[in-house]
Amino acid sequence: MEFNVNSPVLFVIVGLIIAAVLGQSVFFLLKAVKRAKEKGMDKKVIKKTITSAIVFTIAPAIAILVGVISLSVSLGIPLPWLRLSVVGSLTYEAVAAGNALTQLGLGTQTRITSASDYATVAIVMTSGIAIGLFLVPLLTKKIQSGVHKIENKDKHWGEILSNAMFIGMISAFLGYVFCDVTNLSKGDASGLIPVCVFFVSAITMAVCGLIATKKKVTWMNDYALPISLIVGMAAAIPFTNWLG
Repeated sequence: MEFNVNSPVLFVIVGLIIAAVLGQSVFFLLKAVKRAKEKGMDKKVIKKTITSAIVFTIAPAIAILVGVISLSVSLGIPLPWLRLSVVGSLTYEAVAAGNALTQLGLGTQTRITSASDYATVAIVMTSGIAIGLFLVPLLTKKIQSGVHKIENKDKHWGEILSNAMFIGMISAFLGYVFCDVTNLSKGDASGLIPVCVFFVSAITMAVCGLIATKKKVTWMNDYALPISLIVGMAAAIPFTNWLG
């Protein structure tokens, strides 16, 4: 019997997990509204806050939807839906799934038909992101205390440290973008596809930033990421036909 990545059983399991998460969200929303009323907050302010939160949640949700669609080709819908709905990151999940599929000898456009391969990809995607659940409560306070001490002693070096940590995080993903460029010497130009997509997305993000600052279109700040993702993925199609 061939394994089905879109099995109804998987949809039921994932649906129950996401329903539990949504239940927690509703629970804490009701608790927050109740507490706000106890503090004497105006009902109009509460309603406006909830409405604004819903509207600005749509922006990252678009980016997540794009990620689910791209991963569903090989992994089906349930697993990407779960990983990007609970504790997940679009930038991490896509890279983790791609690396796992590559090591299994599969491509990101190849549908998984083995339960063991499916379990391997799921474990890779889950275990890496789950580490943060343990490291954050154990190390975050100590790291923040160290950074604050440096900032109090020398604000200039504190800013350098914070920027260095951010650049280090970004560099990990840049390495993934440029890792196959050397294949160009072997006559394989496909390694340039992620580079071209990267620059298209970067230019799109810069344009969105200019529109937000120069034209005072403030909502663009929240939609810059999904717009850049969608434009970059659309650009990948002609680049793949040209270089792939």
